[in-house]
Amino acid sequence: MRRRLVVLAVCGMLTGISGYGQAAAPGPAAAGPAAAASTIQTEAVPALWKVKGVHGTVYLFGSVHVMKKDVHWETAKVKDALASSDALYLEIAGLDQDSVEAARPEIMKLGSDQAHPLSTKISKDDVALLDAAVKTMGMPGEAALEPMQPWLVYLTISVVPMVKAGYDPNSGIDRLLEAEAKGESKPVKGFETMSEQMHYFSDMAMPLQVEMLHQALVDLPKSAAETDTMVGDWTKGDVEGIGKLENDEMKTKYPELYQKLLVERNKRFADTLAGVLKDPATGTVFVAVGAAHLAGPDSVLKLLEARGYSAVRVE
Repeated sequence: MRRRLVVLAVCGMLTGISGYGQAAAPGPAAAGPAAAASTIQTEAVPALWKVKGVHGTVYLFGSVHVMKKDVHWETAKVKDALASSDALYLEIAGLDQDSVEAARPEIMKLGSDQAHPLSTKISKDDVALLDAAVKTMGMPGEAALEPMQPWLVYLTISVVPMVKAGYDPNSGIDRLLEAEAKGESKPVKGFETMSEQMHYFSDMAMPLQVEMLHQALVDLPKSAAETDTMVGDWTKGDVEGIGKLENDEMKTKYPELYQKLLVERNKRFADTLAGVLKDPATGTVFVAVGAAHLAGPDSVLKLLEARGYSAVRVE
């Protein structure tokens, strides 16, 4: 299942929380986006939109929650938009290591089931696929995953291949934007909390959790290549390509997941932004959400348009 951009911001933290992919565990806070790329090899031109309200102005930027360090994405227009903004909105605020550590007990509580091992919930074929996968990825054996709920295993094995392919949560757009905003003493606000994002998965019915894990195991051999394709679309600002790659398959094969992770959340994002645009105290706001939220017919952009706000692409 292609879900590289719609995977939630919290997923990039699971390498440290779940104990796997420790090479990507957060280090010292970056000084800003420029600090992420000591050797620039890829010049990205990701999409950026501007929405003007009666009072406020909102810049909308599609983020990627994990990124390679050699991708330079902060274009002149993005820099100008950031500089002119009075506040930053992210899917969730508080992506620093202290916040991640504070979330660990809740994640492990929601993601653990000591009484019902993982192997009693998934098929024997999937147990074999998982065992092979953890060996290939250099993770501890399948037995270490036995106490975990399928949703947490799904997220963990989704993140690890990205890390091994060179994608780093520390270089994720959200983290770097937050570090830069805090360095300039700008307020950082979140549409959601880390707990809310975790509950999107932990509250799913068990059959859906099991199916998500199964599909992730089946797709694992092509995972890194799909991530490269997705990031390639993002670096070119190919919003239509992102929509087809990230949203279409989910909408067709997993309509319940599509509604829960994309449509319903997009509506909440759009409602919040409509309020921001009406608020005389708003000023200018820079908004970064996963790029899949800004692609396709159910995007935040389309929902804002339905509320009377036109988004003009400026990059």
